[in-house]
Amino acid sequence: MTDRQKDHLQSLGNNKAASIFDYDPSLLETFENAHPDRDYFVKFNYPEFTSLCPITHQPDYASLYISYVPAQRMVESKSLKLYFFSFRNHGDFHEDCINKIADDLIQLMDPKYLEVWGKFLPRGGISIDPYVNYGKPGTRWEQVAFERLSHHDLYPEKIDNR
Repeated sequence: MTDRQKDHLQSLGNNKAASIFDYDPSLLETFENAHPDRDYFVKFNYPEFTSLCPITHQPDYASLYISYVPAQRMVESKSLKLYFFSFRNHGDFHEDCINKIADDLIQLMDPKYLEVWGKFLPRGGISIDPYVNYGKPGTRWEQVAFERLSHHDLYPEKIDNR
């Protein structure tokens, strides 16, 4: 990453970066992909996601898994963490949170491919694990997205630890 690329990153290396606890997609920052001609996955695992139930206002906890194939822009990880913090006081259903995250990342980066999977801890004895993906229209990644979604839960995982 060149100094010029670093100049526009506000969160990385900033010890005074404030944690915002109300949903704010403007916290997300990008940098240039140094390898735009190569297809490769970037995966984020975030086991500390928190949001609020929009009805009861009780906290919901999840592990988030985000994988994407970058095009020209990539999301900066500290800004992603601050963005996740911004959901802490945000009231939305699990499915809405996961779709909102996908929409924000697609708008931010215009990736070739993206998937977001939230594995929420149970409340009331039920865990909810929404999954959403996206393949850039008109590319081979559009077909990859369809295939991955249509086969997503053919072999469900055994859940015995939550």
